Amino acid sequence: MALLIPILIAVIGGFIMMHLSSWTSARNLGAQSSPLTDPALLRLTERMARELDAPNLKVYVQNTPVINGLAAPDGRIFITRGFIEKYRQGHVQAEEIGSVIAHELGHVALGHAKRRMIDYSGQNAIRVVLMMVIGRFVPFIGPWLASGATQLLAARLSRRDEYEADAYAAALLTKIGIGISPQRSLFRKLDQLAGTANGTPAWLLSHPRAEDRIAAIEALARNWNTRPSIR
Repeated sequence: MALLIPILIAVIGGFIMMHLSSWTSARNLGAQSSPLTDPALLRLTERMARELDAPNLKVYVQNTPVINGLAAPDGRIFITRGFIEKYRQGHVQAEEIGSVIAHELGHVALGHAKRRMIDYSGQNAIRVVLMMVIGRFVPFIGPWLASGATQLLAARLSRRDEYEADAYAAALLTKIGIGISPQRSLFRKLDQLAGTANGTPAWLLSHPRAEDRIAAIEALARNWNTRPSIR
């Protein structure tokens, strides 16, 4: 019973923290963003909306210079101003921005925001248990080891979500006649565009490495191309 109480507190606390964080994030995104207005990008979005039977699909531009796309917990899709500027400068093509939108739609369709809330609560519980168990044997570095272990778990779960969203985007882009080429080309230039370092070990990354993401969607495409048709 003595062990169960702190675990329950960690689970409930993690769930509340994630809800508050999601609410704050959604509110801030709304205040910092405006609707996407670029005609070429809107045409791509409309093609996705028709395929998904989602006539109310809208994309917003978040007013920040970072290179990113994201899906809010309430289902809204955002592309950052930094990404749009790279597009207008010719560093990124419209279809590549479209692949980011499709990826974020995947996060929404697959319920990743809700799953991350559950994951975070579970990670809090695991952290408490590890701190209590490891702390008995290594009192000084036990909390550090427990935090490191839960961070590794969080990174692995995040990479799982990214692969799933990539697969969703690959399928959607293929259905509307674009294919995986924009995804593949964007992955190859994304690290340079965003200024991210390549020296971080793969098991510490919250996103898979570009080459691994490319290999995964190419494997999907090969499977689709070799699958016998049903008559």
